[in-house]
Amino acid sequence: MTFDVSVAPTINDKYSFLASWYEAESAMLRKFYLFYYATDNTISLFDIGKNRVFLKRTRVENLEKRDIFVGNIVKIFSRHIKITGYANEFTERIMGHSMQSTIVIIKPDGRSKMGSILKMIINEGFRISDLRMLTLPAAVVEQFYQKKKDSLGFSALVTYMSSSPVITLELINNEGIDRMKKLCGPTDPDQARREAPASIRACFGTDEAHNAIHSSSSVEESRLERQLLFGRFAPASNSSTDTAVLKHSTCCVIKPHAVRDGKLGEIIEMIEGEGYTITAMRMFRLDNINAEEFLEIYRGVLPEYTDMVSEFVNGGCVALEVVGPTKEDTPQDFRNFVGPMDPDMARQLRPNTLRARFGKNKVQNAVHVTDLPEDAPLEVEYFFKILAA
Repeated sequence: MTFDVSVAPTINDKYSFLASWYEAESAMLRKFYLFYYATDNTISLFDIGKNRVFLKRTRVENLEKRDIFVGNIVKIFSRHIKITGYANEFTERIMGHSMQSTIVIIKPDGRSKMGSILKMIINEGFRISDLRMLTLPAAVVEQFYQKKKDSLGFSALVTYMSSSPVITLELINNEGIDRMKKLCGPTDPDQARREAPASIRACFGTDEAHNAIHSSSSVEESRLERQLLFGRFAPASNSSTDTAVLKHSTCCVIKPHAVRDGKLGEIIEMIEGEGYTITAMRMFRLDNINAEEFLEIYRGVLPEYTDMVSEFVNGGCVALEVVGPTKEDTPQDFRNFVGPMDPDMARQLRPNTLRARFGKNKVQNAVHVTDLPEDAPLEVEYFFKILAA
């Protein structure tokens, strides 16, 4: 049997993607055609190597059109399938425009307001495909701003952008590049305050260098910036760019349901508002093995353990290393700030806590936080040294 994916389907009907899944048992990377049917929000999978249907057309819980874009990893019946490309020109033309990727950097001067900036970005309808806090090496900054290398302030720009951590983001939205440029506003914050007072640079920028944020200006620039910052062998992805301090800190993981519901910016804004400093941050997509390993301490202790594992693998989560104003007491202080595991109890007894505000139930309670102070460095290391390696 052969499968023809070149024929354009009826608009808003079937979209064809290339996808892959690493099968741990056989240590093989299996390749598929993933078909998404927009009329009834169903998918099917065709195994390219074995030339046969792998999954008949079916509906997958929590999988929506907004999740179907190149570069994303989707959970399909316990398997984490990565969407690697478009399988025909029709899909690329339609979905490539409606789910367009753009690259953003929250600059050193914008980092203290990253919660508010992320909230503005999310409220504009952007989905976060990837996120990392890192320290950019000067050589990477030079590559990133290659088109400005002959400008008078290039050396100062390189020094500034490599001076302290930044937050890099890959964002997805309909006409994402142009919409993000509009949200950022003019490069000069003074001009932005006159012409686009609701823009990010108008709200948080100081001058043209310290203007809070960078965003891609074209499709080609976005592609090159993504390779530089997020590619598999990207120079910005090695251990030298890591920002975790592993001292007087604790671990906080913003769960997939909170990320999916667009609460990431609000949660970070609340954490910052309580005087905590986020010293490391990265988006992860955990598999069952990672989630079970990380939550092992709760196995046999909490009846919700199995559901907790399922939540952790149900999309992207964002791990944070957090340092509090008291430093030595950070794990206990931050745990108190987060509140009880049960959000209903939190709303009754401690209504100003993070889980009281963002939690839904004992499993979808917005965040995981380190329970025991002695476990804090181990949990931070698990995400930022082991999984990030």
